[in-house]
Amino acid sequence: MQYNQARTTGIIVVAAGRGERAGTPADGPKQYRPIGGRPVIAHTLEAVLGWPGEASIVVVIHADDAEMFDTVLRSLPAAGRVKTTFGGATRQASVLAGLRALSTEGIDAVLIHDAVRPFVSHDLINRVVTRLGDGADAVLPAMPVTDTLKRGTAVGTVGDTVPRQNLYAAQTPQGFAYARILAAHEAAAAQGRSDFTDDAAIAEWAGLSVHLVAGSADNIKLTVQRDLQMADEKLNHARLPDVRTGNGYDVHQLVPGNGVTLCGVFIAHDQALLGHSDADVALHALTDALLATCGAGDIGDHFPPSDPQWRGAASHIFLEHAAKVVRQQGGTIMNADVTLIAEAPKIGPHRQAMREALSDMLGITLDRCSVKATTNETIGFVGRREGIAAIATATVVYQGKQP
Repeated sequence: MQYNQARTTGIIVVAAGRGERAGTPADGPKQYRPIGGRPVIAHTLEAVLGWPGEASIVVVIHADDAEMFDTVLRSLPAAGRVKTTFGGATRQASVLAGLRALSTEGIDAVLIHDAVRPFVSHDLINRVVTRLGDGADAVLPAMPVTDTLKRGTAVGTVGDTVPRQNLYAAQTPQGFAYARILAAHEAAAAQGRSDFTDDAAIAEWAGLSVHLVAGSADNIKLTVQRDLQMADEKLNHARLPDVRTGNGYDVHQLVPGNGVTLCGVFIAHDQALLGHSDADVALHALTDALLATCGAGDIGDHFPPSDPQWRGAASHIFLEHAAKVVRQQGGTIMNADVTLIAEAPKIGPHRQAMREALSDMLGITLDRCSVKATTNETIGFVGRREGIAAIATATVVYQGKQP
């Protein structure tokens, strides 16, 4: 869609509210509640920053939220374009603070948008900007009212039905000639008027002609807890599931000895596995598989064989560390599968104990742990009983991530 940015534009994102209707205060302001794994305001600012038009951007925040907002800002590209100011006791006072903060930016048009409308589209912004470019001093995106409206009485009965012809539900961003809406806000503040519910109402009071443009059904305002839940469901439904699979392979030499440790289970045998640690080839391969799901290197990066502290170490230390790394990155381990390649010893009698050991180490249920074994049909180093190899696969789901 083409847009006419005939005026130098500023955008104010109002984010200083407390959100009392959106759950318990302990949950924090609704603009910082997570939807789709990220704060509401992050989605809103991403849309605003991604708009292709040039604009000076001011976000009006509550002084108590500065640390939370800084965290959000650091997660966004082009965050350096954002200017921040503190709001007042009401939305109206906060908008005035935002307007004053733009006074040195040389703008002649301004859009004012609620931080809790995260689904604003560039098409909607373009419609408002285009109408401003055509000469309007005030522009309101709005949706025609489609529900039947009833006026209630003091005793809880219906007084009458309100005709819905020419009735509209107001949205944001609302657009204005900067100097005129600033003057209107200053006049309202000087007269002690703080009862306006949106900026278009102040423009009407100040005598500006407010022009309607089409709003968007998706541009909902997140007001109550259920709104946040529905927005979260919408984003999670739209997002691709972040399921990752990692593979690991390891091999250790067999030497004369009294047994081998595989999947954390010691098996008496006339040979032993040679390695810097306990040489549990299965756990080493599975450690690499887990680390691979979040790009965290391999076992040697975390536990260098040159470091003497790992000499003879039990390999469950390595696997449990890898599981911790995965969880710190937001991952949930869904499945672990190990295939052992060995001529001897026999794995079958120990398979259940191995699965139980993996279940304990990874903190997942037994049905998500698989251990299999095969021989190498007397071929190669495995067939000659010179070593044991292991192939491992791990499946991990990461929350709040995008490809």
